[in-house]
Parts: sequence; C-alpha cells; structure tokens
Amino acid sequence: MEGVPRPVIRTPDQRIRVFVSSTLRELSDERTVVRAAVERLRLAPVMFELGARPHPPRELYRSYLAQSDVFVGIYGSSYGWVAPGEEISGLEDEYRLAPPGMPKLIYIRDEESRDERLDELIARIQSDDTAAYLHFRTPEELEELVAADLATLLAERFDASRASAAEPSDDDAAADSLAGRVPVPYTTTIGREQDIHRVRELLAAGSERLVSLIGPGGIGKSRLAIEVARACEDLFPDGVHFVLLEGVLEPGLLLPTIAYSLGVRDSGDVDLEDRIARALEGRRVLVVLDNFEQIVGAAPAIVRLGSAAPTTTFLVTSRVLLRVRGEHVYDVEALPAPAESEPASLQRALRSPAVALFVDRARAVKPDFALTEHNADAVVDICRRLGGLPLAIELAAAKARTLTPQAIDERLGQSLPLLTAASRDLPERHRTMTAAIEWSVSLLPDMQRDMLEDLGVFATRFTLDAVEELGAGRSWAGHGMEALSDLVDASLVKRTDLAGRSTFSLLALLREYSLGRLRARGEADTMRRAHADYYVGLVGRLAPRLHGPEQPDAVRSLVLELPNLRAAVRHLVYTGRLDEAGDFAWRLFAYWWISGFFSEVRLWMLELLDKRVPVATRTRAIAVFFTMWGDMWRRPSDQVIDGLGDAARLFVESGDPAAAAMALGARGSSRMRFADLDVSAAEAELTQARDELHRLGDWWTEALTDVALGLLSLARGEIEGSGVHFAAAATIGVRERDAFLRIVAGNNLARLHFFGGDVAAAAEEYAVTLELSAELNYDEGAQYAFEGMSAIAAARGEAWRAGALAAVAEAVRDRVGLFDVDGFAVHLQPLAAVRAVDPGSVAAGERAGAEMSIGEAFALALPEAAGQTHGVPIPW
Repeated sequence: MEGVPRPVIRTPDQRIRVFVSSTLRELSDERTVVRAAVERLRLAPVMFELGARPHPPRELYRSYLAQSDVFVGIYGSSYGWVAPGEEISGLEDEYRLAPPGMPKLIYIRDEESRDERLDELIARIQSDDTAAYLHFRTPEELEELVAADLATLLAERFDASRASAAEPSDDDAAADSLAGRVPVPYTTTIGREQDIHRVRELLAAGSERLVSLIGPGGIGKSRLAIEVARACEDLFPDGVHFVLLEGVLEPGLLLPTIAYSLGVRDSGDVDLEDRIARALEGRRVLVVLDNFEQIVGAAPAIVRLGSAAPTTTFLVTSRVLLRVRGEHVYDVEALPAPAESEPASLQRALRSPAVALFVDRARAVKPDFALTEHNADAVVDICRRLGGLPLAIELAAAKARTLTPQAIDERLGQSLPLLTAASRDLPERHRTMTAAIEWSVSLLPDMQRDMLEDLGVFATRFTLDAVEELGAGRSWAGHGMEALSDLVDASLVKRTDLAGRSTFSLLALLREYSLGRLRARGEADTMRRAHADYYVGLVGRLAPRLHGPEQPDAVRSLVLELPNLRAAVRHLVYTGRLDEAGDFAWRLFAYWWISGFFSEVRLWMLELLDKRVPVATRTRAIAVFFTMWGDMWRRPSDQVIDGLGDAARLFVESGDPAAAAMALGARGSSRMRFADLDVSAAEAELTQARDELHRLGDWWTEALTDVALGLLSLARGEIEGSGVHFAAAATIGVRERDAFLRIVAGNNLARLHFFGGDVAAAAEEYAVTLELSAELNYDEGAQYAFEGMSAIAAARGEAWRAGALAAVAEAVRDRVGLFDVDGFAVHLQPLAAVRAVDPGSVAAGERAGAEMSIGEAFALALPEAAGQTHGVPIPW
C-alpha cells in the first residue's frame, strides 16, 4: 500500500547493524569484546577493519554508516590519525557522519590524560542530547555495558513502536512540533529562580492577563519566558502555547502567526481574529508572544483577543512597552555580579549568578574548567565588564576553550571601551551587548566572520543546503560545512535536528547584528537576492509535489521552511521582483489551503498591489484572486463576484486558462454563500470551470470544483447528483493518490452514505479520511472524520463511544476555530437520539473524550488499527 507508512519488518538475513567507531590499535581489545557483545545479541557488528578496502577509507566508512542502525563509539586517549589533506581524524569524522536520528552509544575509557582534540570531541559529544555516554575501566566491563545497553535500546524501541501505534509518526508530527510548543532550552537556566517565582505568582493570581517582560536585547527575556511557561503548565490546564515572533516584521502578520501556533487553520471562510477568539474561548490558556518589539503596533489586537477570550492570559517579551490597556510590566534585570566595592574572592564569586553562568558555559566547551582562587578575579571582572548580561557572558565563556579567563578579561578590557565608545547613542546595556558581540566576532577568522554576517539574511532557521547555495561568490564558497561547523563550535550558531534533518539558527540579537553588518557593507540586497533565488528554486522543486503521492512530504518540507518562505516573499517584494512574488504565492496555493495561510498571503498581495508599479497581467490576476479569496467566504458581495470575474479575465489575457477556470470556479462557489442563491449562475460557472479544467488536465482543481458542484446539488436537495460529484472527486483522489482530495471528497461522500443508511460504507470512508488527515496534519479533515465516527457509534447504539468521539471532535473544532457546526456536523442528531436513551453513558464518554490525547482518540476511532501503525487500507 503506497503512500502509507508501514512498520519495518526485517527478514532473518537483515539483522540490525551496529557500527563500531574507535581507534584500531589502541583499543583492539575493546573492539574484540564489543564485537562479541553485539554478536551475543544476534546483531551484526560493522567493523571498519573488516573491509577489503577496494575504496578509499573515508568512502568505506561513509558507506558502512549509511547502512547501519546503531552507532557505538569507544574512546581512549588517542584522537587518531589525521589523513593528509584532512583537518579531522577518521574517528571524529565517523561521529559527525552518523545520521542525526541514529542511536549513539558512547563509551569513554578512564584515562589520566588524553589528546587535546579528543577532549574537545568528547566535550561536544557530552553536549549532544542524541548521544548517551558512560565511562569504563576494563574491556570486560565494557563488554557487559555494551550488551546491556543494546538490549535496553532494543527493548525501548520495541515498546515505543507499540506505544506509538496509534500516534502520528515523528515525521508526521514534525511540522506540528515546531508550532506552539514551548522550546526546550539548549542549556541550563541560571540565576532566574526569583524571577520565575515572581512572574508565576503574577499569573497565578489571575488578575493580570497581559504581562510584559521588558528589557534590552541579550538580557534573557526569551529564556525567562520559556522557564515561566514550563513552570506554569499546571496553572493552564488547557495548554501553553509559545509564539515566536522574531521573524515576523509586519504587524499584519501577528494574527496569522498566532493562528499557526495555536493550530488554527485559516481557510478564508471566517475572519481570522474571530477564529482565534473561538479557539481560545472558555479555555485556561497561556499564550507566550516572544520578541514583540518589532510589531508593537499590533498590540491592540492582543487586547481585543483578551476581551473576546477572558480566560486567556498573554505573556509578552519585548524591548519596549506595549502601552495598551491592562498591561502589567515586569522589568527583567541583568544577573548580579559581585559589587566592585568588594574584593573578588572565590567565595563571593561562587555566590554570584553571573559568575555561575560563566562557569557553566565555560564547562560546556571545556569540561575540566573550574573556578579557582587563581582565576576568580578574572571571571568576576569579565562579568562586571559585561554588565551581567547573560548573552554577553555566554559569548565570552565560549572562548574558554582556547583562552584562559585572564586572557579573555585582558582582551575584553582592550576592546570593550573602544567598541562602546563608537555607539554612544545607544543605551548603556545595548552598547555593552553590541560590543560583546563585536568582540566575539572579531576573534573569528575572516571566512567564518563573513559567513556569520551573511547568515543574517535567513529567518529563524536554515539548512546546510541553503547555506551552501548562498555561498556562491562569497569568501566562504566551497567551505560551507566547515565554516558553519566552526560557528557552531564558537556558540554563535545553534544546531537542531528536526524531522531527520539538521537545521541551524542564530539568536535574534546575533541575526540583527549580522544583518546590520550586511547593510553597513552595502551587501544586504545582494544576499536578499541570493536568499530569494534559493527559495524560488526550492518552491519550484516542491510545488509540483503538492499534488499527488508526495503531498504529505512536500507539506512537511514547506512547514520547516515557512519562516524563510515568508522572508523570501518579503525580499521579492522589497527588491521589486513583483512578478516572481506573485508566481511564488500562486505555486504554493495548495499548501496555503492545506495549512491555512490565506490571510497572510492576502497581506502580501495587498502590499504588491500597493506598490503601484507596472506588473505582468498574470501577476495582477494572482494578486486580485488572493485578495478576493477571503472575502469570497467571509463577506460574499457583488464586489467579490466582480473581482473574481476580473481575475478570470486577466488570467485569460495572460495565457493561463487553468488559472482562469479556477477563478471562474471560485466565482461560482462564492455565489453559494449568498442568502438568495442564484443556482443557475453558480451551476453554469462551476460546470464550465470543471469541464475546462478537465480538458486542460488540471485534475486537482477539477476535483475540488466537482466537490463544489456536489455541495451545490446538496443545496438544491439533489442527493443522488451530489453523490455523483463527490464520487468523481474521490475517484480522482484515489487515482492520483492525493491525500487532500481524498479527504475533502471522502468526508462529503461518507456523509451521504451515512444519511442514506449505508453505515458500513460511511465507516469505511471516514476511516480512510481520518488516516489521511493524520498523515497530512490536516485538522479540519480529522475533525469531520471524528464527527462521522461519532455519528456511526451513535447509530450502532455505542453511547459512551459516541460521546467520547463527539468531545474529541469538539476539541479539534475549538482549537482550529471552526464555526459551521449546523451546516456540516453529521453527528448532532444521532448523538441527541442516543443521549435520549442513555444520557449517562454519553456524558461519561464526553468527559473521557475531552481528556484524550490525539493518539488515544485515534485508537478509539479506529480500534482495528490500534495494534499497528496507520493500519486502515487506503484504496489507492
């Protein structure tokens, strides 16, 4: 069954392969016992020395790693041999090349001394949260550790596979995991215990529903907000949502960004603010809005949301006050360092949160770092010079890998006065932070410094592929991976694994600095063009995959790139490439629909039209269409009808008949929203559009137009005719293996089956649409399927199950902000009927359903699939 994930089942000759990495001669005894431990568990050891070596060594172990399942690293005292022309040993290269998702078991032999570079490698491994490590003394002890750990690993993987049978897979959930979740800090939070306690008290009191954490850049507002959010989960039983705004520069994008983080889909049929308010209404929710200063003009929208949803609390981080009604300001202060009036003794230093932060971050890069009588003075002086600013202290501590505290202090003493003097128009703390960044960057080699500044063009996160593409013509061209690794090592760039891919990011303040440097060098527009070129190309590669069997993967890839898609459109509009901006938006139409971003796209198109410069006819058609799309659902009017007619005409003039037919179909659909439905006009336009799309081979839009014709037939009371249209659309979805079409058509078809009395056919169809909705992360499709399953349970007299599934569906409705209960909710009448017979069981089910996780709901709706992953057969 293509298109649906299946569990990997190995035949007996496909044993799990364990790659063993270590130096060969020094650890030969250890390699022997590890091989024995692996074979004892009937697994396959992959040992480098087994190769006949008809290929270069690096090519050989690359191939071995690609075919392995578990990485075992054994380290003694030697860093290993560095081959001619290489900068790292095979030992380190093997660790770097291990795929991010591969389990890594690391064993470190107790040694009195080690090669310095091995110490550095081990320090990086110890900070890698994907690796588990233990120390050992003898080969015999190692053998038992490896055998026990491998057995435990296999057991955990087996248990996890069983436990997640009804849960969406990691890749399926990857997009969701990026939105709204409270981030997990990379490092320990130090010195904020009192702040966390005080802000929690404010939130717990319930009287302050808008709390602003105010302070300069680098002082730790975002980190404090994260820790407060984590500490307050018990106060907000309906959820804590973290909305990252650092890549959002237009006030009009506040609501779309909040909606995305809450899981509210914007399909254009209801004002987005109303959808969000509906999603928050009656729920005890904390919404964290991080980095608000750049869209402070949008602050009144928070007040409106708070008024519409009075049980919602907002926690905002900003460098400036919001200055709106109800705002409670909490000033975030720097970490205290020992007072200058007191001697910097070791005991005083140990009591200082600023010093504790320096020591913690220094140990992250140099595990044997310790605060002593010898270096306490220098560490205290560093923290004083940097004004207790956490980010500045972290940047300084990162240099402890290569410099002593005394050397760091001396260099800061030479650099900071000069750097701060050059920017006296800034507040003192801002000057100190800027100076600390410039000092840290000044220690980089030229190539890495150039790269860091160029990275400022990215939004939020980026991939190595994107970095290497932008490197053309830059000083670091051809050295993207090495230079980026150096920036990671320097604690200037963060690396995170998402959905099996490595992504990278800059802290917001570093991104500001880098972009400022690009502007100062006069190269900002050059990098914007390169950035836009890369993402135009990426969209060109991904857009065709939005239709057909690759749709779920394409959607997940685009979700990961969403911040840069936004930035690319902004770059295209800013640099006057308006025709490319229009085409960029149009190619992603399916993605905007599936993921719910029409309000955001509308803002881009309004900005494009406001440029009042000549654009291609097709570009104007695209912009008009997108600006009409939302009004078509929310505020149908003669103006919308005329606007969509204009879009269709402009598409014809530009030579795009498929887009013209789509606009015509949208015009017919818009007529269906009028109280005095003009059936003849709607049918004529939809039929003409459907026939033209069929002639042109645009099967995706043809199927959606058939769904619209089916809904029109329903409005006329023609049940049989509507079934023909829904079945035609579903057939296209099956033929082309397109999940979105299959969901939209299938849910409508299932509804007809149910009301027609064919409960078994309805159940089969809803099972398919629920499966595919989970795979596509399409909430609206899942919500309709859960309602259908509730109706089926009610018809079968399963009162508790009907109530539970109804509650699950209601929770999804509330979260995504859907309002069309009376029009589409198939379960209301059957649920009322079974409630009249057995009200206690329905109520008990509703209480249980309200507390269910999505995995539990999935298992309840599809009990036959609970023992396997996505077990419903999809009839492709």
